Amino acid sequence: MKLVEFPLINLKLQLNRIALKIGNIEIYWYAILITLAFIVALLIYKKNDGKFEIKFADITDLAIFIIPISLISARLYYVVFNLNYYISNPTEIINTRSGGMAIYGGIIGGIITCFIFCKKRKIEILNLTDYLAPGLAIGQAIGRWGNFINVEAYGAKTNLPWRMGIYEAGTYIEVHPTFLYESIATFFIFIILMKISKNRKFKGQITYLYFIFYGFFRMLIEGLRRR
Repeated sequence: MKLVEFPLINLKLQLNRIALKIGNIEIYWYAILITLAFIVALLIYKKNDGKFEIKFADITDLAIFIIPISLISARLYYVVFNLNYYISNPTEIINTRSGGMAIYGGIIGGIITCFIFCKKRKIEILNLTDYLAPGLAIGQAIGRWGNFINVEAYGAKTNLPWRMGIYEAGTYIEVHPTFLYESIATFFIFIILMKISKNRKFKGQITYLYFIFYGFFRMLIEGLRRR
């Protein structure tokens, strides 16, 4: 259990990363939120069936490949950038229950999978990525709340009114709730992409806007991370 406080509204929360136990199996809130994000994205894709010449059936087929590949690549990306630790502790490489997934790795793995899938199915890659981008954005908005429950990915110290109070190594500090910033930013991106996708001007427009918007917001948020 970890204590998190929001002084502005005098709110204190005891957070447990474990949602429930079934026998000896522990189910984490992060896993539940990622599953929820996936379901919400699928519902959006189902609603948009046929848009940009993409069939929902193609998306469900793609999901069979892209989900495991993206998870593996997200883990590998994290391991590579923390290589010294994992060289000394090689058995920890597969211990994802202790944390350590990088969204950049997941996106890279997902893009590679999409290219191969499109080549096999003779699908225009930019049509597919335009179709997928809004679902990816809303998925990120939901998934970031897993960082909140785990009390991770927070920012540097601040005295802004919406600061978040946490205990780091037993010491109380107040920090930027950067998980919340990114959740709000990606939800905003989702709304914008959905609106623009109703009247797409050219192939790749939704994809390019996703990377422009996300890159911009991520740059701002990274500047608030703890160093």
